[in-house]
Amino acid sequence: MLSIGDVAQRFGLATHVLRHWESVGLLSPARAQGSRRRYGRDDLYRVAVILRAKEAGFGLDDIRDMITTQDPATRRNILVRHRAELARRIGEAQVSLDLIDCAVHCEHEDITACPAFRATLAERLWIDAQPYAQE
Repeated sequence: MLSIGDVAQRFGLATHVLRHWESVGLLSPARAQGSRRRYGRDDLYRVAVILRAKEAGFGLDDIRDMITTQDPATRRNILVRHRAELARRIGEAQVSLDLIDCAVHCEHEDITACPAFRATLAERLWIDAQPYAQE
């Protein structure tokens, strides 16, 4: 069993974060003498799940609902919704990474005039899909 300070240090968190997570129903550590929180192995896994879910973009309410529900369909619905959002964000990040990769390899003096760089932006600007006004 670990103290709140031990758990906070292990995960690089402030102790108030763990207390907040407890207050919103994400954690429920055992209590020892003097109402001191004591965290076991299951609590450590739960903290790891919370951190990973936050990294994936889940809010605390959805994390709580996901890890406390007894209904697999409810959990699945939460996960499917967030999976779609994460896939969208990954797609956007991949487009940004492609743009950076193109810029890294560009030899043009003015990167905005580079045909390869412009090609990576064409979809964003809809130049190929819609006519644009010329000045």
